[in-house]
Amino acid sequence: MITISQATVKDIPLIQEIAHKTWPITYGEILSKAQLDYMLEKMYSDATLINNLTNKGHHFILVNENNISLGFASYEHNYSDKNATRLHKLYLLPESQGKGMGKLLIDSVVAFAKENQSEVISLNVNKFNKTYTFYKKMGFEVVAEEDLEIGNGYLMEDYKMELKL
Repeated sequence: MITISQATVKDIPLIQEIAHKTWPITYGEILSKAQLDYMLEKMYSDATLINNLTNKGHHFILVNENNISLGFASYEHNYSDKNATRLHKLYLLPESQGKGMGKLLIDSVVAFAKENQSEVISLNVNKFNKTYTFYKKMGFEVVAEEDLEIGNGYLMEDYKMELKL
């Protein structure tokens, strides 16, 4: 049985494990190993995830099959003080991809966004990430391109996408 559950601080090791298994496959052909390691540490350290969950208003949800977590998403309502929900992260273990679990996570975020009366869901996706196609299938549209400096001389080259609700 597939379920969606809310993640808490106690799930941080699980979120980190999924990220560390997923990122090398997702970004291995896009980013250098040094940049990948830098970004994983920056975005998935205990301190960063605790801050996201307890201070920044990020919500994490897990997709589980038979009580085994296979992926997660994180989102934030009222992003940039607007009537918008921001999808910050969505990652599935490689062996779980292509089985409809990403759609389940998106559908859950959409439902939470509608409950919050958001008008749009926004996200950034690397221009070279194959997931771009998935987001297009889910109804997201490119609204801008962004190059974001993230420190250590690294740059994120992204599409900004939105799904109108």
